[in-house]
Amino acid sequence: MAGKGSDPLLETFQLGPVRLKNRIFSSGHALSHAQAGRPTDTTLRYQMEKAKGGIGLSFVGGSGTVSPDTAPVFDQLIIDHDIIPFFAELADFYHRHGAALMTQITHLGRRTNANAGDWLPIVAPSANREVLHRGFPRAMDEADILRIVGDFATAARICREAGLDGLEIIASGHLMDQFWSPVTNQRTDRYGGSLDNRMRYSRMVFEAMREAAGPDFALGVRMTMTEQDHDKSGLSEEDNIEIASRLRDDGTIDFLNLVSGRIDTLPRLTSYMPGMAAPLSPFLEQAGRFRREIGLPVLHATRINDLATARHAIREQVVDLVGMTRGHIADPYIVAKLERGEEDRIRNCVGATYCSNFRYCIQNPATAREAQLPHVISPSDAPGQKIVIVGGGPAGMEAARICAERGHEVVLFEASARLGGQVLLAGKPDWRRDLLGITDWLEREID
Repeated sequence: MAGKGSDPLLETFQLGPVRLKNRIFSSGHALSHAQAGRPTDTTLRYQMEKAKGGIGLSFVGGSGTVSPDTAPVFDQLIIDHDIIPFFAELADFYHRHGAALMTQITHLGRRTNANAGDWLPIVAPSANREVLHRGFPRAMDEADILRIVGDFATAARICREAGLDGLEIIASGHLMDQFWSPVTNQRTDRYGGSLDNRMRYSRMVFEAMREAAGPDFALGVRMTMTEQDHDKSGLSEEDNIEIASRLRDDGTIDFLNLVSGRIDTLPRLTSYMPGMAAPLSPFLEQAGRFRREIGLPVLHATRINDLATARHAIREQVVDLVGMTRGHIADPYIVAKLERGEEDRIRNCVGATYCSNFRYCIQNPATAREAQLPHVISPSDAPGQKIVIVGGGPAGMEAARICAERGHEVVLFEASARLGGQVLLAGKPDWRRDLLGITDWLEREID
């Protein structure tokens, strides 16, 4: 722990067997720029930038698939032996920067469609389809269950061999949660009915993974705190506290990464991954209740865009690690700027969800283009020039910022009384006001 009066976000933390240098992490997300489930140079460079920026922990990729019958459907990585060189290179880079690297793995269950991958049959606990991805699954038999448990164990062994510090399974909406929830599990055998039966598959998975990975490899679960968002069907908060408590008592997991709601329809997915129309940190208080009840380290990341909220969450022990995932898409140097006392220079996420839809950032053109555009601008070796830029919209302001960082004298002309261009119009409705943060930051930087 850091000394009295220091920033709680910069305190160290013991996450199971892994010592973290600060309390800020980037959660698993499918901004992989993968090709057919394989990492690319873009995948590597995008993740490396966060390590250079001082982050304590990052989860590379999102919903990495462990079995042939759960092919990627939204920019996921395939977790097999072919990924070891990529994981090893990235893990070594993170460790040289004092950061920890984990990944997120899954079997999608019914959360897929029939033309994904090799068009293998979709499997799920019961034969009911997910509205969002529209695939029709068949009910898993015992052989399917044992095969997939083995696939998770193999994935854990691969991640350990590649030098990762740990991994988490994403349960919420995926196969593990589909077994837990009575909405998606109508089985009458030993995997359905009572909570003990509905948890049987997940306990088999974590037991097999712990045996495969050993005691000094962090294992966690990303799970929902309630499925009762738009209605009262599915698992309640009390149900999920009981599930998490039983996993804790089994001694096979080291942490919880908590989200809230369901993801099987588009309206529910919008609430689960809220944008600018939603309030900030909508589920933080709920995550705090889980932490008090269960006692395991709690990670949480949902629309925590500002350091004031993040700092409060750690100082008041609401959660143990605070995720600023989209924040790091907007500015991978959050921690470095915080350490230098330049908090006012952090480019904050505005919640446009452009990253979720188009895999780039609406305001930081360097994100996922690191091979062509640097995040940190170096002064030019050539003599400075006088550069005139016409138009004070976001493009003109960004051009002015870059030219000034390169050491040039910049003159920016704007016909109107205020900088910002069309962003000023876009930010007029109350629910879109956060968009003004794009040009507010640029104006501060060029002032």
